[in-house]
Amino acid sequence: MGQVVGAGLLAHVPTIVLPETTRRELNNGQEITLVTGLRQLRREVFETLDYDTVVVLDSHWATTVEFVVTAQQHRAGLFTSEELPRGMCRMPYDFPGDQELAHAIAARAADHATWITAIEDPYLPIYYATTNLWTHLGVPGKRWISIGVCQTGDAEDHLRLGRALGDAIAATDRKVLLIASGALSHTFWPLRHLRAHEASDPRHIITPEAREADHERITWFAKGDHAQVLDTMDDFARFKPEARFGHYLMMIGALGEGDCTAPGRQYGEYENSVGTGQVLLWFDPPTGGFPSPRRTDPSNDPYPYPYPG
Repeated sequence: MGQVVGAGLLAHVPTIVLPETTRRELNNGQEITLVTGLRQLRREVFETLDYDTVVVLDSHWATTVEFVVTAQQHRAGLFTSEELPRGMCRMPYDFPGDQELAHAIAARAADHATWITAIEDPYLPIYYATTNLWTHLGVPGKRWISIGVCQTGDAEDHLRLGRALGDAIAATDRKVLLIASGALSHTFWPLRHLRAHEASDPRHIITPEAREADHERITWFAKGDHAQVLDTMDDFARFKPEARFGHYLMMIGALGEGDCTAPGRQYGEYENSVGTGQVLLWFDPPTGGFPSPRRTDPSNDPYPYPYPG
């Protein structure tokens, strides 16, 4: 029986793959702690835990009519970002995939009244919410797959994806690390003002209210109070969390939602990235493991899921 052996809510901002000299130029001569935090996380977790596959819940990959999971046997190439080609240019990536797990995830779609497709196409684009973290955390021989957020999906839809993911992991022999790759509050400074706010100091977060909302949730994560985070999603939406916090919702859906009480261990500091709130939090499984995913009741869905048969 498979299991999730660790999970993280991890920042993937472009600055973490810029040259150190550039990072220091942007940050008043100081190294950003997201980089030093990722290095520590690699040493303490990714190079020491017994695991088979990393599943990245990618907040930059937005699908429309279904969730999609990568199912290639292997992915390799050079990545240049359409968003910031000057800073993320021809970055190499090279890692095995996990076709069995990808198809197992897609096979659980009907159980949770949602739509999930596993795609093996070698030309499927890759996004820096995956590649940037692989650059820091990728260990040779470990499998990596990604699942995109769905831009038409709401919080319940993303929780359902997470439940299907958790069930698929349990049904296989895989030991899995989950990465919810994305930010907290996520509003950028306007272009004409942006370069005055590139340093990592949180005073550059877009508003004091957004900064306070982020700190509030970091405190809840530290206590393992995932139920409070979920109960206040509507309030947090005012501060435009990245991808409507879909990356976190998918992760916590796989970990039992409000039943999960795993406290978050922080690596590095809470930092700004041109107005947005960034943090590295890692959740170890409690004694006995993470709670099982919840069941899905589709009886009140406005459109019935087309169950096969």
